[in-house]
Amino acid sequence: MNTARDLAILALDVTPSHPVEQGDLSLALAGAEVLDLVDALALFVDGDRLVPAAQSVTGDPLLDRAASSLVRQEPYESVEDWLWRRGRGLSSAYADAMEREGLTTRPRGRRIPLRTGRTVLVDSPARSRAEARRAAGEPVLAALAEAAGLLDRPTGPAGSTGPAGPTGPAGPTGPAGPTGPAGPTGPLADDVTDADDVVTTVLAAVGDAVMELEAVRQRRAVEESAYANIWRGQ
Repeated sequence: MNTARDLAILALDVTPSHPVEQGDLSLALAGAEVLDLVDALALFVDGDRLVPAAQSVTGDPLLDRAASSLVRQEPYESVEDWLWRRGRGLSSAYADAMEREGLTTRPRGRRIPLRTGRTVLVDSPARSRAEARRAAGEPVLAALAEAAGLLDRPTGPAGSTGPAGPTGPAGPTGPAGPTGPAGPTGPLADDVTDADDVVTTVLAAVGDAVMELEAVRQRRAVEESAYANIWRGQ
């Protein structure tokens, strides 16, 4: 299961009520990669620190690149620092990768036989898996999709697929139970006690980062408006 790739597919597959900010999507993708790497036993989360495990090949080039870029010296990297560092331009990296792999295409115009700049998804097993996860309402994928702006925020009380914070069960595996010792001893779905803590930490960090990025955008908009008013003599 590749949550980051599924999230990137959903970003092209859904039509939100407002444009998706690529920075928000990149932060959510970086958070999804943390969960994928935990699931692949490439790292575990100690508090808010990403502690690398033994090098392992995930089979996904972008995830392998993410694993190879982990900070391997103490005190290691925080989840927040990872989101900002790894997330830079990450939505474009996933879009480019999906196009190279034939998961997306650029449709040609009706009159001019040139490909347009917009990419669209093609039918593929990867797209079907992502859509099945979305239809199933998996809480983690739904929370990341909402943080990325792919879903409208609910106006009522948060449910299991509510805001980018695990208000319902923190993972799609059911209630926590002592299924194994702490640390990367099994896939994320098998070590549900640790998985709850990891998902909570990652989703909270993604939510905070998206809010911080929005605050930066708002400050810049105010500054640019004030600067424009000065030139207009207002």
